[in-house]
Amino acid sequence: MTKPVPCPPAPGPLEEYAARFDDLFTRVAQRRGFREYLGGLLAPRDRNKTLTALAGAEPVAGAQHPSVQRLQFFLSESRWDPEQVNSRRLELLRADPATAPHGGGVLVIDDSGDRKDGVKTAHVGRQWLGRYGKTDSGVVTVTTVWADERLYYPVHAVPYTPARHFAKGKNDPAFRTKLAIGADLAIRARAAGFLFRAVVADCAYGDQDGFRAELAEAGLPFVMALRPRRGTWARGPDAHTPAEAARALAWDGPEDPGDWRPVTRTFRDGHAETWWAAEARLGGWGPDDARRLVVATADPAALPAKATWYLVTNLPRPGGPREAGSPHPAAGLAEIVRIYAVRNWIEQSYKQVKDELGWADFQVRSDVAIRRHQALVNCAFSFCWAAWFADHQPQDPAAPRPGPGRGERGLPRRRTTAGAVLAAGAARGTRLAFPLDRVAALVAGMVDGAPAATAAGPDQLGRGRLRPAPLPPDLTNYR
Repeated sequence: MTKPVPCPPAPGPLEEYAARFDDLFTRVAQRRGFREYLGGLLAPRDRNKTLTALAGAEPVAGAQHPSVQRLQFFLSESRWDPEQVNSRRLELLRADPATAPHGGGVLVIDDSGDRKDGVKTAHVGRQWLGRYGKTDSGVVTVTTVWADERLYYPVHAVPYTPARHFAKGKNDPAFRTKLAIGADLAIRARAAGFLFRAVVADCAYGDQDGFRAELAEAGLPFVMALRPRRGTWARGPDAHTPAEAARALAWDGPEDPGDWRPVTRTFRDGHAETWWAAEARLGGWGPDDARRLVVATADPAALPAKATWYLVTNLPRPGGPREAGSPHPAAGLAEIVRIYAVRNWIEQSYKQVKDELGWADFQVRSDVAIRRHQALVNCAFSFCWAAWFADHQPQDPAAPRPGPGRGERGLPRRRTTAGAVLAAGAARGTRLAFPLDRVAALVAGMVDGAPAATAAGPDQLGRGRLRPAPLPPDLTNYR
């Protein structure tokens, strides 16, 4: 076998990261395209990161520029496997002690949609787009994210294909629902060596009995949210919804909490809040049944909609009859609340990959090109963590805390100007201060600013939620 022909190096620390993927590309043009694409995703831009933007060419008029055509061929026509690239990315994350998954983390399942017009693009269909809060034409991708209180990163991503793309619609053997895709991704994550305390999802997945049953059958623990008014069969005088089950719990104030127990939630900025959690009964669910209903709230008397969680889990209760025979460690009320609270990081993951790294800015039509773009965006995201930990050991306890902003489904984003990123990069990292184009400056801005943002509290969730501020890993514990 001949030695690979060297290609122009990527700027700064990006070259060391990109070189770890070189054996997956058979040609020098592919290795060059990989570096150029990641560099374009990481570079600050004042417009959407389409291929012309990634290549630094003029919109529309620059579409035929050789650098743009080179990236177009790399994304659409070149022969390389996005699954192999993603597997290598996950291998690097597992091998690094700073990012290796451990049993205290969680695996978050969610889906996110982006508008796409036309009918020729793979996976396009009229469907619910959570980012916009409405049904529209777009592409929805089911994702898994591994997270703990310290960091988070994407694991797998699979676009959902609407029924109209299949000859027999939903009856076609190849058609898969988002629930089936999500369950399969959770099983794949475990097979790939990712440890986690539980699979976590919001009520869009938690309300589905079949989805929970599929995870349980695969031997996976879960903690999932339920809608307050999700109805179930019960005898006449018994509770029929999670909200009714919560209101049936005894509460006479903090001095006489009755069925409720205090749990402390510690947030990344250092402040702590006292919430209250309790075991409730709903239909066939109870503290010692195969499914437990746990209610967590900031106010048991009022049960505020934006500060109350209704959670279903198959984790056994400590000291209960199921603990001895369960394959999963028991989880008390505080642990259940902690597990679900980590789910908020997926919203920050969406913010970075969409607002900064151009997840939805692809202008290709084929399935393989879309999957390649998503794999490359995830590589760029993971590189930021690798660069962060390379520069922050030991960690500085006095890391600055940026101010709040808007979340994924909030108001339209405001792009950071290139000049601002250049100034921040030059001031914060001498290692990236030498002239290596604007890519190095953005890497400094994303790395030294921390690639995460404050997780909005339950009382802040909604269409006008605050944008969380970047995550300083030193403010939280790491196992």
